[in-house]
Amino acid sequence: MEPVRSAFQGVSNIVRFNWHFFVSAGGVMALLLLGSRWLPVYWQPLAYLLSAGIALSTLVSLAVSYYVYDWSALYQFNWLRTLHLPPKSNIVNVHAGFDETSALLSTLAPDAQLTVLDFYDPAQHTEVSIKRARKAYPPFPGTQSVVSTALPVADASVDAVFGIFAVHEIRDAAERKAFFAEMTRILKPNGQLIIVEHLRDWPNFLAYNIGFLHFYPKSLWTQVFTQSKLTLTQQIRQTPFVSVFILRKDGSST
Repeated sequence: MEPVRSAFQGVSNIVRFNWHFFVSAGGVMALLLLGSRWLPVYWQPLAYLLSAGIALSTLVSLAVSYYVYDWSALYQFNWLRTLHLPPKSNIVNVHAGFDETSALLSTLAPDAQLTVLDFYDPAQHTEVSIKRARKAYPPFPGTQSVVSTALPVADASVDAVFGIFAVHEIRDAAERKAFFAEMTRILKPNGQLIIVEHLRDWPNFLAYNIGFLHFYPKSLWTQVFTQSKLTLTQQIRQTPFVSVFILRKDGSST
């Protein structure tokens, strides 16, 4: 079987879809280096230091991205085995317009019935990188465009719902609360919700600098889980930079 992901796919997509950040970083470095000619001699080392800092931070973020998305076992989804899904499971994968995971899930769980829901709304989810990604990658066959607060899935009908690097794109607290209520609603009593995210923590700060602000802290996720009456059964660290949260409805058996 041919691999679903190609070598360097992760880091190349980051550069491809976020090129404006790298152009901006290069522009600031160029201004610092060129402008240093007109600075007093005692200020010139600071300009060089700032330029070197920008270059180092950019290289570190790319190196970490390669490690996480291309070199590590992240996309092997080893945690799938811990779910103990029943035969011919009904599973749902929700994403925010850029779907790298449905093909993987269909390969790793070939007996499952997979439903793919795309909750991307350009009026609410305004990341330019997602718009570029949607132009570059066709949707998974059968993908349904949905409203995040009204998923077209029957109550208590799903064995597992996956939200992989997607839910943080919902920046509005009310929409996020309603979205989790919907995902909880469609779960069977013993169903599981799997959320995969970077966290706003020290490892991601050191890797992505201020870019880590795009992620949410664990405290916020814990608050959302509690509000949604979900019980965290496992938190698996996939590298120091990514967490897999496995949840069940409150009161269901583990």
